[in-house]
Amino acid sequence: MTNNRTLILLASAALLAAGCGRPERSNGSDGSPGAPGQRVVLQNKGSDTLVNVAQAWAEAYREVNPDVAVAVSGGGSGTGISAMINGTVDLANASRKMKDKEIAAAKANGISPVEHTVGFDALAVFVHPSNPATSFTLAQLADVYGEGGTADKWSDLGLVIKGCPSDEIVRVSRQNNSGTYAYFKKAVLGGERDYKMGSRDMHGSKDVVDLVQHTPCAIGYSGLAYASDTVKMPCISATADGACVMPSPTTALDGTYPIARPLMMYTAGVPQGAIETYLDWIMSDAGQCIIAAKGYAPIKAVEPCPR
Repeated sequence: MTNNRTLILLASAALLAAGCGRPERSNGSDGSPGAPGQRVVLQNKGSDTLVNVAQAWAEAYREVNPDVAVAVSGGGSGTGISAMINGTVDLANASRKMKDKEIAAAKANGISPVEHTVGFDALAVFVHPSNPATSFTLAQLADVYGEGGTADKWSDLGLVIKGCPSDEIVRVSRQNNSGTYAYFKKAVLGGERDYKMGSRDMHGSKDVVDLVQHTPCAIGYSGLAYASDTVKMPCISATADGACVMPSPTTALDGTYPIARPLMMYTAGVPQGAIETYLDWIMSDAGQCIIAAKGYAPIKAVEPCPR
């Protein structure tokens, strides 16, 4: 009697398990779609600069192909690239190029990374609205952020900040797994020079803007898409006598803004199947209109974009 009852319960549980849920799977190594009725789940991880755009792409793509779901998460360019090297994501978002040691690690793991430029960004510098600064040179920014730099107080730059009685420059930066952190170091500090100790290192670009807007003594940097009316963006000049250029999608694309950079996705080898189709859509007018709407420069002219 007990044995029969146990068998009945086990059979019922098996039937329930078989009937529940829609089957999901991550794509295989070739990115090929599953059988009809199955969902292909693409894992997309990395740059916080790109995360809002990546989420917008993923959401819009549901309408294009309901059988493909794109799971998006941030964590920084280094995190996404590491996950791609380890084979746990299909697309790694990056706001910097892969490092030589990362490429070597990928090849040691049997992976040949392929870079795909999906847009361009102007890396903006933010100060509090009460800050009278209207411009900075790259040398001044290096003096503020770089190791050995002598600008530790706003008065060192000839500025008096209302609401900042300490006169201290509160340097807001990103954590070292961030592509924005790495690119700013290369473009502003010169690559070999390190950051000063004592900066406030934030997890994401939004956190940088939030801290600057509430801190009159602060200065920070992040992708242009995170600009808001609550912070001020000075223009940047490459040299003391050079043109001072405002960050914008146009100046990012034409290269006149001194701290402009490409935004990329990396795949483990040449993309195929669902991954290839998704990347093709990102590069299409529909996908590029989305990145333009987020405040970045598309890789090609896409006007007119729907409003």
